[in-house]
Amino acid sequence: MLLVLLLAVIAIAWDESSGQTTSEVAGTVRGIVVNSITREPISRALVSSPDSRFATLTNSEGRFEFAFSKVEQAGSDGQGSGGPVAVPPSDRPYALTARKPGFITDPYSQVQIFQNNAEQDLTLTLVPESLIVGTATLPTSEAPDSIGLQLYRRQVREGRVHWNSAGSAQSTSDGHFRFAELEAGTYKLLTLESLDHDPLTSQPGNRNADEVGPLLGYPPVYYQAASDFNSASPISLAAGQTLTVNLSLVKQAYYRVRIPVFAPGGEAPENGLAVTVSAHGHSGPGFSLGYNNSHHAIEGMLPNGSYTVEAMNFASNGITGMSGRQTISVQGRFVEGPALILVPNGSIPISVKEEFTSHDPIGSVKWQINGRTTTVTGPRRYLQVNLESADDFAMRPSPSLRMPDGSKDDSLAIEGVSAGIYWIRVTSSRGYPASVRSGNLDLQREPLVVGVGGAASPIEITMRDETAEISGTVSGIAQQVSGTHATERYAAGRPAAMIYFFPLQDSSGELIKVPVQPDGSFLTTNVVPGAYRLLAFDREQTELDNQNPEAMQAYDSKGPVVRVIGGQKERVTLQLISTEHF
Repeated sequence: MLLVLLLAVIAIAWDESSGQTTSEVAGTVRGIVVNSITREPISRALVSSPDSRFATLTNSEGRFEFAFSKVEQAGSDGQGSGGPVAVPPSDRPYALTARKPGFITDPYSQVQIFQNNAEQDLTLTLVPESLIVGTATLPTSEAPDSIGLQLYRRQVREGRVHWNSAGSAQSTSDGHFRFAELEAGTYKLLTLESLDHDPLTSQPGNRNADEVGPLLGYPPVYYQAASDFNSASPISLAAGQTLTVNLSLVKQAYYRVRIPVFAPGGEAPENGLAVTVSAHGHSGPGFSLGYNNSHHAIEGMLPNGSYTVEAMNFASNGITGMSGRQTISVQGRFVEGPALILVPNGSIPISVKEEFTSHDPIGSVKWQINGRTTTVTGPRRYLQVNLESADDFAMRPSPSLRMPDGSKDDSLAIEGVSAGIYWIRVTSSRGYPASVRSGNLDLQREPLVVGVGGAASPIEITMRDETAEISGTVSGIAQQVSGTHATERYAAGRPAAMIYFFPLQDSSGELIKVPVQPDGSFLTTNVVPGAYRLLAFDREQTELDNQNPEAMQAYDSKGPVVRVIGGQKERVTLQLISTEHF
């Protein structure tokens, strides 16, 4: 019904009440929708404008067309005068995109419509979906209950690897499962825990749960038969690829676990707790326990093994208030304790040394904090500091600078820091961090180790503002994209290409992303002094791990190394790296 309404809109040139009537054709937008991998035409694809005012389906050859009519402008007496005129640009689509089941809409395929062109011939691309299909089988011949599965995708943000949820699925009664509409990338797959009652060992109705025998269940299975998420085999999917996997579940005995929780002073925590369970010392999804507020204990069931249990609660301002961890071993029987003691999270002081060569044109700003206006000056005005877990799969929050208590509070500190290993991220609207240290640690290259209660050495930051300028051109833009595609991409809010400044492992500097203009030119004036590998890609990179020397070796010949100091200006020519088929 929606498609019918959309198509009806196309047939209407002007509302009758406007006093205008349609006449001859004023312009045409036509084109073709193709498979981004095979370049074959795609039939029955829906081509539409982002505002859904225009839509049509491609024909058997993958082609589509929108024709726009001229109108006769009505005079004051309602009679036509002046003859036919071109339909106003606002009555044309400003962009077009395509979609079809079995394909993923390529964000780089949306094209801009140039209103001053009477006729345009466009090419839209769709990426064939990738699939992970398979079966989850039980060790018996009995038909399994529906088994839950979870998929995670590897992504790199600001040079750090993270695993993010990419969807869940339930197997059918015969164990088959399917993950569809996946993009090309790297994934990890696991089954979810499931429990059932063994009639020979469980005793329904027994009120003393501690005396109930073990329950049989199925621990998570990580592809391929790994012991935990960290050691699970990555699944690399290319665009349009279908991978078939088989997962075999193993039935094991589950035993009850109870870990008493105490706050400082031996009191029970007042609020609920967030609980995570790590197997074999590696964080990751799979096993779980929960906090029983009535019993003031972490409870649940686990199979035999060694586990690290971490709990944290949150203060009223959203930061982590207390946290604690305990290691337990399940060995064929009910586990009681040892107790998990919550410890108030710590505060890490920060000192800033300014080595600016220019005057601060802003000086101070006013913030609204808890309904009060506070004047903020100095480093607090322009600086933000965050801690991010060095574990690529971590559920703990990312602590940041605390808010000031008032206008006279210019001290800097990160509050709510629990024990762990963190990378520090410093962002600034003025200058750049030339040095970030904690004791003997260079925090721009080494992680910060935080002990129990947030114990860590103070963080010392040196800020400077002398940056370098790098400009140049990217060769291959015209060869990579035909016609006006680069211009259309840029006008639609996406750069014609993206340049990455990857700092070398033994050099200072920060990762920088610079968009490329439609003519292939680029310019950035905020380059932190250091040595960089410059690479120009035809689109943004979400999985390139520049912290991995082996992964970066493949690009040694793809772009030059540029070394700059403060105030230096460099100009380079880069070759475009195509990722269309990856």
